Amino acid sequence: MAASAVPGYSPGFKKPPAMLRLKRKRLRRSEPAATAAPPTCGAAPRAPSAPARRNPFSSLDNAPRAAGTPPPRERARRPPTPAGGSPSAAPFWQLLEPACEDKPARRAEPSERADILALTDDLHLPVAVPEVPSSPKHEFPADWSIKTRLLFMSSQPFTWAEHLKAHEEAQGFAQHCRATETNLPQSIQEPKLSTELRCAFQQSLVYWLHPSLPWLQLFPRIGADRRMAGKASPWSQDEALQQVLMSDWSVSFTSLYNLLKAKLCPYFYVCTYQFTVLFRAAGLAGSDVITAVISPTTRGLREAMRNEGIEFSLPLVEESRTRKQKNSEVNLETEVANSLEVDNSTGDGEEPAPSDDDDESFSWLEEMGVQDKVKKPDAISIKLRKEKHEVQMDHKPESLALVKGTNTFTLLNFLINCKSLVAAAGSQAGLPPTLLSPVAFRGGTMQTLKARSVNAKARVHLAYEDVFSLEIVGPVMPHALHSLTTLLRSAQRGAFSAVLYTHEPTAVFNTNLDSASPAVNKETVCKGLPTCGLHPKTLDQLSQCPVLGKSSIRFLEMRDYAYTWRS
Repeated sequence: MAASAVPGYSPGFKKPPAMLRLKRKRLRRSEPAATAAPPTCGAAPRAPSAPARRNPFSSLDNAPRAAGTPPPRERARRPPTPAGGSPSAAPFWQLLEPACEDKPARRAEPSERADILALTDDLHLPVAVPEVPSSPKHEFPADWSIKTRLLFMSSQPFTWAEHLKAHEEAQGFAQHCRATETNLPQSIQEPKLSTELRCAFQQSLVYWLHPSLPWLQLFPRIGADRRMAGKASPWSQDEALQQVLMSDWSVSFTSLYNLLKAKLCPYFYVCTYQFTVLFRAAGLAGSDVITAVISPTTRGLREAMRNEGIEFSLPLVEESRTRKQKNSEVNLETEVANSLEVDNSTGDGEEPAPSDDDDESFSWLEEMGVQDKVKKPDAISIKLRKEKHEVQMDHKPESLALVKGTNTFTLLNFLINCKSLVAAAGSQAGLPPTLLSPVAFRGGTMQTLKARSVNAKARVHLAYEDVFSLEIVGPVMPHALHSLTTLLRSAQRGAFSAVLYTHEPTAVFNTNLDSASPAVNKETVCKGLPTCGLHPKTLDQLSQCPVLGKSSIRFLEMRDYAYTWRS
């Protein structure tokens, strides 16, 4: 090629071209009393023979290098040239950058990480965990939110959760259907050889779902349009098929409510494309009656529920009003004194009441005779102005609605007949809401959470240690979280940690609703719940009043058989 005859050409970009050579000469001239500098790379005489033909398809990484020349990545990792050193010894790319420019810090290599929790970055875990943990306790509070993913980590391997045998899997399914209680010892010496542990693990992964469409992921439903786009949905344009699906869904929904009323089902979720409903049996979450919590809600949904005669409350809104009222009572005397001073000094500065303003503001128009030519605000505009604060909380956790007692049955009929319950357009058009339950119901399909173990190494105190992890993917309901932690307590010898991914719209279900009557005996309320299919310890946890508020557990850790958690 003729490229070798071009002046300033450097094969493989090993030598700087003519422009860089001139720049380096200028830098040398500006140095005061510089010592004899070594000759520049560009000034080196070339060999008389023509250089080898350069491959036009080669890159900087795979270009041929002379003996002793480090690869580009190693050269990039070298420290910068000292301040007193010769600039000709610095790499040529540093000469192109201003001296005052700060380079962004290089991302730390995995070998430089000094925390075991840094493994979560490689496993696509969420952001850093809050710094303030709870005090160690033998049990963690009930978390009524739905988890989409769990990642357990421990210094002990999770080989006992891998490759279940056929009879162990079958026994786990049978134990779930028969609601068999499994009580494991505090510590298991050989977890991999414990058939009882492996069967109980399979039992804790089971949940029930409706409808069941294997080619669609039916949870979560909120914000799932993009995930479902392009999937086959023959019902979207077929009204007859939509009616069949909704009829079948109504039967399953009614079956779940009847089980809940008979205390044969502790709770279940109704997941729509706009909101989620949690039905809980009497005796759970500190309530003495059946409760249903809906989040998030909108003004239109709440108005439709009122029109159907459903009595409900907005606990978070009422709590906010109570808090503001208490704060206002504390400063009541000061506010009254200030208002009296404002009335005496500037009476015109105070905004009059809306009712008086509506009458007096248009009086001067009548005097001028143009009252008919000016458009006054109609009743709808005035109503929307009054409901401004109610509309502002739409689609937010504060819009949580609580339905109690016999009103839950009215809510059942309302949801069955509500046309807006199903999307009219988009990838979820015509698809009934998802029903999730811990126990079997009519039309429900048995599903299992996906579990897999991963082994890795993490650098701790200048040494590498084995870190074993167990990943659980799927709609993890409250009972499953407690069952899995109970198993890991015995299998991992009371030492493990877990990072929990929460379906955010359901985090507000941990709000304490204060719906229990103090005169009602707890034993009387919880009578009959032991037959609902949950372990007694799990049932005892779910019976407690929620304490997490609008948040949920994000990180859970056990040390010496004691829990600490962060939300």
